[in-house]
Amino acid sequence: MAGPVTSARQALAQWLEHLAKERRASPRTVEAYAFAGGRYLSFLEQHRGGPLSLADMGALAPSEIRAWLAQLRQGEPPLSPRSMSQALSAIRTFHKFLDRRLDTPNAAIALVRGPRVAPTAPRPVSEDQARGLIEEPALDPGRDDWEVSRDQAVLTLLYGCGLRISEALSLKRSDAPLPQTLRILGKGGKTRLVPVLPAVRAAVDAYLADLPFASSPDQPLFRAKRGGPLSPRHVQATVQKLRGRLGLPDSATPHALRHSFATHLLGAGADLRSIQELLGHASLSTTQRYTDVDAASLLSAYAKAHPHA
Repeated sequence: MAGPVTSARQALAQWLEHLAKERRASPRTVEAYAFAGGRYLSFLEQHRGGPLSLADMGALAPSEIRAWLAQLRQGEPPLSPRSMSQALSAIRTFHKFLDRRLDTPNAAIALVRGPRVAPTAPRPVSEDQARGLIEEPALDPGRDDWEVSRDQAVLTLLYGCGLRISEALSLKRSDAPLPQTLRILGKGGKTRLVPVLPAVRAAVDAYLADLPFASSPDQPLFRAKRGGPLSPRHVQATVQKLRGRLGLPDSATPHALRHSFATHLLGAGADLRSIQELLGHASLSTTQRYTDVDAASLLSAYAKAHPHA
């Protein structure tokens, strides 16, 4: 059995093990947190002139944590405000672990504010690009018909109903044939009603007609190649491959189809409150970001089409 944790480096190793084994964080998340934590301790060791004990982590002053943030901002290469905010979030999680698991609280971390990060506007795809992403799987030779139908059904759901990947993949076999209105359990346990277009219903029906597996009502609606539940990673990888074939930018992701759902509704005259309800946003300010996108697309169209532009 390992001995008691006495150094900051031991605490960092135990935190990363906790993330990987108890929290079941993805390897990429653990790698990112390890990098942020290692960089944090390296700065503090240099700042204080030697290795830190566990007790030292509880005695850090706010000025020391702010000095670490300043070094990130001025380093080579300097981090963007968003990257700095992500690094600070990781360190807050580390200190929370020190408090709860290693009985080493530090009030200083709560006094440190990260840089202001301007919310980025959603980057939707155009109607033609959305249609291309949905139709392109059918042009992929060598795949079973049911896999093609499945991928088209998932992408049609994301675009036609504005669902998140997790929401689409949480549907059960008992949810199909899809009703006229879907009850979706979204973020924060918030339930919303989403109308189902005939095209969405038809895509899911076509997939079920091709599906080679028997399904009980409580099994996932969307199945992987060997019959297990379809993973979000598969959907992301599929869209990544499709956008490469279609020459679309990296911003053309599965989530971009949800953005496109909102933006295209807004462009067709839907009001913000209705779009907020359809997307399940808790705050109207989140939905209002789509007005910036729509205004930008209108200005772009004007610049391309107006004879005096």
